[in-house]
Amino acid sequence: MRKTLKILKKMFLIVISILLILVIGVIVFVNTSPQFGGSSTAAQKKSYAKSVNYKDGKFINKGEVAFDMSFSDFRKIMSNYASPKPNTIPNKNIETNPLDSLDLVNFNDGTRVVWFGHSTFLIQINNVNILVDPMFGNSPSPLEFLGTKRFSKHLPIAIEMLPEIDLVLISHDHYDHLDYNSINKLKHKAKTFYTPLGVGSHLEAWGVKRENIVEHDWWEKSEFRGINFICTPAQHFSGRGIADKNKTLWSSWVIKSETENIFFSGDSGYADHFKEIGNQFGPFDLAMVECGQYNELWPVIHMFPEETVKAGLDLKAKKTMPIHWGAFKLSTHSWKDPIERFLHAANEVDLAVVVPKIGVPFSIHDTTQINQAWWHTYE
Repeated sequence: MRKTLKILKKMFLIVISILLILVIGVIVFVNTSPQFGGSSTAAQKKSYAKSVNYKDGKFINKGEVAFDMSFSDFRKIMSNYASPKPNTIPNKNIETNPLDSLDLVNFNDGTRVVWFGHSTFLIQINNVNILVDPMFGNSPSPLEFLGTKRFSKHLPIAIEMLPEIDLVLISHDHYDHLDYNSINKLKHKAKTFYTPLGVGSHLEAWGVKRENIVEHDWWEKSEFRGINFICTPAQHFSGRGIADKNKTLWSSWVIKSETENIFFSGDSGYADHFKEIGNQFGPFDLAMVECGQYNELWPVIHMFPEETVKAGLDLKAKKTMPIHWGAFKLSTHSWKDPIERFLHAANEVDLAVVVPKIGVPFSIHDTTQINQAWWHTYE
């Protein structure tokens, strides 16, 4: 009996030691790996305290709407991921339209938009190249093997082949919107970065010069070569590591020139801020609104497709484009569910939509790229 107790005690100590090593390893990894980004300084945090969106050291949503998942909810979502529903990823590689680098460099004919899938865009407007939420990586996670792979093996164009980027616009610091490797490749190609409060600390940690970073609170505006950029509200959350939840702000953006008015939602649950933005800055020629990665367990931070349609109406959008789908699996719905539900709901209220193929440039005033129904190829 005494021998058995010694063996059990030894096994217990071994297990505890292994767990301790794993915990220490995770802590060291999170605190030393550059993918997790940087932290704001004490002076910066003091300046954030002036914002109505900052409370007790963290950023908050309007009305303090919060995303809090219980252990039961977490267990349920893990169970769903372990036994996924059918068709959560395409049955084959999604082909993208290849872009010609010289065509991008030489474009000077008004305004056009290129979708890279999910929430990444190149907007060429008034000879200004704007890159929105530049996520060019293969997996939205700190380590590539931790997340599901991008649905497309090849992007329309590599970062290295893009023209010089005048301005990078970022909505928040989640991995599917802010990618470490992409920023590393962009920091010598891009002139200026606009971010919500706090996100600039990640960029600075990755080698972007502080003088090239402009941080905004909601409703703040900057002008860049005749184009106004207004940082507008969203209902979401932030964080890249274990202990940095809501340490940076999240936002949507309005891009307004003399001839075009564009809205980009970032990530957001449906709330009255869309109507507020529409009343103040609409109508929009194009509203790019999130429509994917939703789940009944997190309805306040991501919209269901029917809510995306409501947001388009609230924004007074002449055309609404569903985004945040077509590239990654971050929830448990079918990968085509967002676009199919969105189009059904949009048709019921006669909402004008734009659904281009990934990589196909389109003018926001052109009707030929409204709906290519390219996803039907991937049954």
